[in-house]
Amino acid sequence: MKKLMLATLILLLSGCASLDTSWDYNPEVNFTQYKQYAWVPTTKESQSEYQLNGLLDQRVRSAVDADLARKGYVKVDIKQADVLVNYLTKLDKRFKVDTVNTGMGYSPFWGPHWYFGGSWQTNTRIKEYEVGTLVLDMVDAKSNKLIWRGAANGVIRDYKTPQQRIGKVNDAVAGVLDNFPPKPQQ
Repeated sequence: MKKLMLATLILLLSGCASLDTSWDYNPEVNFTQYKQYAWVPTTKESQSEYQLNGLLDQRVRSAVDADLARKGYVKVDIKQADVLVNYLTKLDKRFKVDTVNTGMGYSPFWGPHWYFGGSWQTNTRIKEYEVGTLVLDMVDAKSNKLIWRGAANGVIRDYKTPQQRIGKVNDAVAGVLDNFPPKPQQ
C-alpha cells in the first residue's frame, strides 16, 4: 500500500502549483570547496520502486543535473565527488474548512435590529487536498554528513501532458536550488 501511495505522489508531484520553497544548511561549511557531485547510489529497495517512479526519478535527476551544471558543478563518478545529491518525495493530505453564514430577509433598520422576519443559514464545506513535497539533500562525500537541505511544497495538480509535468518538476527543482550554494553572510 505504501508503494501505491508513493506511486500516486510521484505521478502527481510533478504538478505542484504555487510552490513554497525553503532551505537550511550548516553555516560552518565552506561551500566553495565543492565543485564535483554524484548521486547517492540507489539501494535494492529503491530499485524495486523503480517501476513505480521511473519517469519522475528521471525528471528530477535531469532537472538537478541541469541546474547544477548551470552553476558550474561537474557530475562525476561517486569516487571523485565532493558532494553527494539525494532526493525524496512525500505526500500529505490536508483539509480546508470554510463556514459561511448567510442571512435572508429585509430589514429597513440598522443598529440593534438586524433582520425582521429573516433567517440565518450556516453552510460548512470541507475540502480535502494533497500537498506534495520534494526534498533535496546535499551530503559531504568525505564526512557523509548533511550540509544542505532544500524543499518545495505545493498543492498537487494533475497535469495531463509529459511536457507540463517536466515543466513543473523543473520549476520545483529550480526553486529549491535557488539557494544552493548558500550566499555568504555579510
